Amino acid sequence: MQSAAAVSISASAIATGGGARSEAARRPGGLRVCGLRGEALACPSMRISPVPARLAVARAAAATNGAVVGSGEFDYDLVIIGAGVGGHGAALHAVEEGLKTAIIEGDVVGGTCVNRGCVPSKALLAVSGRMRELHDEHHMKSLGLQVSSAGYDRQAVADHANNLASKIRSNLTNSMKALGVDILTGVGTIVGKQKVRYGKAGFPDKEISARNIIIATGSTPFVPKGIEIDGKTVFTSDHALKLESVPDWIAIVGSGYIGLEFSDVYTALGSEVTFVEALDQLMPGFDPEIAKLAQRVLINPRKIDYHTGVFASKITPAKDGKPVLIELIDAKTKEHKETLEVDAALIATGRAPFTKGLGLENINVVTQRGFVPVDERMRVMDADGNVVPNLYCIGDANGKLMLAHAASAQGISVVEQISGKDHILNHLSIPAACFTHPEISMVGLTEPQAREQADKEGFEVDVVKTSFKANTKALAENEGDGIAKLIYRRDTGEILGVHILGLHAADLIHEASNAIALGTRVQDIKFAVHAHPTLSEVLDELFKAAKLQPREGPDSKPCQPPQPLLKVLSFITALLSSSRRDRQ
Repeated sequence: MQSAAAVSISASAIATGGGARSEAARRPGGLRVCGLRGEALACPSMRISPVPARLAVARAAAATNGAVVGSGEFDYDLVIIGAGVGGHGAALHAVEEGLKTAIIEGDVVGGTCVNRGCVPSKALLAVSGRMRELHDEHHMKSLGLQVSSAGYDRQAVADHANNLASKIRSNLTNSMKALGVDILTGVGTIVGKQKVRYGKAGFPDKEISARNIIIATGSTPFVPKGIEIDGKTVFTSDHALKLESVPDWIAIVGSGYIGLEFSDVYTALGSEVTFVEALDQLMPGFDPEIAKLAQRVLINPRKIDYHTGVFASKITPAKDGKPVLIELIDAKTKEHKETLEVDAALIATGRAPFTKGLGLENINVVTQRGFVPVDERMRVMDADGNVVPNLYCIGDANGKLMLAHAASAQGISVVEQISGKDHILNHLSIPAACFTHPEISMVGLTEPQAREQADKEGFEVDVVKTSFKANTKALAENEGDGIAKLIYRRDTGEILGVHILGLHAADLIHEASNAIALGTRVQDIKFAVHAHPTLSEVLDELFKAAKLQPREGPDSKPCQPPQPLLKVLSFITALLSSSRRDRQ
């Protein structure tokens, strides 16, 4: 028996009472749904994508490198400079949209994330998580397990990280080749309007033309002045991921995502850690309440101490039998405070855009602290504040949100625009995660940011929290440390931010990020059903705990289907019922 889900209705047919039987009316994906209720409604919502049609376009494009849409006088519809996660995401979506696409890479496919960032670091963190659990005798005994001892092979751990990066790099390369993306090797430079030159040392340069160009060159570790990097005893995350040594005592300069994750790795492998943080508190980029709890769980019980409100004004690598020397000065007065002597120092002070040599001067574009200026549609702006036609910049190079998946989302958004569909990415819906043990994740505004916005715009903010200690699955794992925090508007139910500290927080955050992206309110998402017993029920309880202030007026009424749609749905229901009776 054919299910009712196979029936599709076009918006145009509904608006006219269903009189016209257009192609849109017969095409799957024409049904609009509101929130998570799955009801056919005539209100802003998500559209079920017609996957078969999009796959057909992708396969046709792959056969001729995107020849579905001709380039005309251009060599390519789209050229992307940089084959990191952002460039890769843009390239795949471009071919899917029928664009003839090339990607230029001067180093290796995968960029920072795959080769020197989030991918190999997760391999190290997987090891640290296992080691931490095996060394927790109380945790093991509570589960009825007995472990005599646990050790590790440093080189084998390093090989695991390197092998993972190689595998993912190969996967990205093969996925682009399979879809027909031209991978051009060399350093890309913009030489004029819609023209790019690329090449590598020892070989002649080549010049190509493109209807559209995306800059996706990423970033490199930022090293403050006065810090001498030798790659052995004073190093950045690029070097640390090779795990060439596990020092007895390591200082980590910076307590953001990178610093926190490496503190998790090093302490699990036996190192003592000292944080050096310029601001007055650790983890300054996190919601303050989450940061305080994270300090109690991730910092205080471990072999970690810290100095806040200080700069590392000078760091000298170890040599001639002397240790690494770190001179600390007061962040406000600049007076010398003390000198640390440690075995190694990891510089985790953030990242700087990699935009030199792009030839931006050829098109009157001036970077701002190295970042390429863009508008909300990722269109590059010139020195006069005008949009540079057909030129976009995504990812770390524009500085809007320096996360790999943000770069990919920006690239997809740009391709949507190139394909004739206006699209603006909501950056507040993009989640972030810190893969410590336990994990931290967040999306949207922190509580101080939300309250500041509320004061400016005149609305009331409310906050609710739930604990992992009340979650059956977390207790079964004996992992009850953690909370989830919801920040929302009491008048409308709009979700402003969600922050989670706890087991698998990085996986749990996506329900909240998708709700923000789709504009789903707490009064709607609270009816979503979660499997029991699962960690997802932490968010289920969180949304159910939200209370809205009583409100009168049209905004308080749920979105209702118009009368023509009700008639169409009633007709379909009667038709299906009649069909079932005939078969009985």
